[in-house]
Amino acid sequence: MGDNKAAMDAFKKAFDDGDPQAFSRAMEQVAADDFVEEWPQSGERIRGKAAVKRINEGYSTATGTNPKMKLRRVLGEGDVQVVEATIDYGDGTPVSYVGIAEFKGGKLAKITEYFANPFEAPAWRADFVERMVPAGVR
Repeated sequence: MGDNKAAMDAFKKAFDDGDPQAFSRAMEQVAADDFVEEWPQSGERIRGKAAVKRINEGYSTATGTNPKMKLRRVLGEGDVQVVEATIDYGDGTPVSYVGIAEFKGGKLAKITEYFANPFEAPAWRADFVERMVPAGVR
């Protein structure tokens, strides 16, 4: 992980702090100026850490919510890390989050993020699966 360790440590701290403003501070510290953030599910791409900062800092005002994030784990090595977490957007629903972080020269160059709401497992699969506690549920 080398140079990327400090960047991932700051990113992990932002998750521990749990809010969009913490992410904004972490991004300011670890992201490259030409950082790219992609949200494939909504078809959005954000270019530049200044744009990401504006989105993160204005999120609560624009949406009326203050999401809380909880880190589950970080996997990977070198220039690619995978972040798993849950996000509660204020309604108690633990939305699963996966971010694929790509580093270049010790800076976060790109992250592709996926968000998924929990859903009830269908009964027809009951004989084929082992039940577990859904992500974010205690």
